[in-house]
Amino acid sequence: MPATSDTPTTSENTPQTSSAQTAPVQAQPQPYPLPWETPTQQAPHGITFDFNAGCRMRLPAEAGCTWHIRLKDMDTGNVLFEQSGIAEGFVMSSKRWFIRFQIDVWKERTGTPEELVFSYKYDATGKTVLIQFPIGTLGDTLAWMPYAARFTEQRGAHVICALSNLIRPLFEAAYPHIRFVTHEEVVEQKLAQTVYATYNIGLFFDDTACDWQPTDFRFVGLHKTAAYILGVSPAEEPAKITFPDEGRPIAEPYVCIAVQASSQCKYWNNPTGWAEVIAWLKGQGYRVVCIDQKPVHGTGIVWNHIPHGVEDLTGNHPLVERARWMKHAAFFIGNSSGLAWLAWSAGTPIVMISGFTHPTNEFETPYRVINWHTCNSCWNDPKLRFDHHDFLWCPRHANTPRQFECTRLITGAQVIGKLKLLQAGLTSNSV
Repeated sequence: MPATSDTPTTSENTPQTSSAQTAPVQAQPQPYPLPWETPTQQAPHGITFDFNAGCRMRLPAEAGCTWHIRLKDMDTGNVLFEQSGIAEGFVMSSKRWFIRFQIDVWKERTGTPEELVFSYKYDATGKTVLIQFPIGTLGDTLAWMPYAARFTEQRGAHVICALSNLIRPLFEAAYPHIRFVTHEEVVEQKLAQTVYATYNIGLFFDDTACDWQPTDFRFVGLHKTAAYILGVSPAEEPAKITFPDEGRPIAEPYVCIAVQASSQCKYWNNPTGWAEVIAWLKGQGYRVVCIDQKPVHGTGIVWNHIPHGVEDLTGNHPLVERARWMKHAAFFIGNSSGLAWLAWSAGTPIVMISGFTHPTNEFETPYRVINWHTCNSCWNDPKLRFDHHDFLWCPRHANTPRQFECTRLITGAQVIGKLKLLQAGLTSNSV
């Protein structure tokens, strides 16, 4: 399911300087461990620098001279920041996404020409780079992991990925060249003291200055935003996952479904839709297994139950067990949720019932169901701010007869039509 990392931003578009005697103020999104307060890389003349949450540099006081510094984007040729006459200070770029920075530092002395004392070009080859994912976001982490792996291969870096301990078992064997840690381990092992660069992957709703992402994620898609933050190709691919038991859980043909969501706008809100689809599936000889975590979810007077007639596999089962059920299912039916991304990683054909997200928001599937005759895609409208605290969020039609029409007007017949196409494809592929 989509998740957020709300970010305070600065009004300036240039790096900020501060006294070397005080730690710099850093506008840091909060589900992530903070970078080390002092830049981790050593340079001549007592200068330190790194690329942890942007390009950072500390310039020490030196009697009889001041500093002239320039930060440049090597790929565009743009000078991003330049200032002379700095007695001492801390310089930090406003942009925290991937940029191939070039740093140039000159010493200035009265009556003598400037002396270039340090020139450095970003190069992560062989360096330790920390990529941090927010915890509690199954779908987002699955969506973003391929781009972290692509960064590892493209930059030749030793990458550490910080993420939820619940998700780590899916990745460790699939990506042996990447080290996986929890946020707690980042702090406990003091990893921030040594890393060359840090990139935080998330959905930055309020980042109007694009300090944490080069482009608004609502334009490029939930998964592809990681590619833009990390400076790699946005071509989509499912995350690689492994799990210890890949055996088929039941002999009969079956379908996995997931109906629950973190907000009512993400549900399939047609009151008879699931009943019609389940009856059709059973008529085709499939067992229908619900693999949601919760059998009932909601708030106030609005509660959503798993559909009548399904086999209940809900509960706090490990993700690797859910992945095993996905792997052998004929197909998966669900909404824009973490389990849909897990099904994609497991290689399962997916029927995605969507309305509040635009099709560009998730991975491509030929079996997406959306009704273009209704209001739709509010999630991807940058003018509308998603409210995670409002379970009944419907920004355009709240408290009107049109509330949640994006999925309420998706009929059972429309979904069954996609299932017939999928089933025909499966049959033709097996001939």
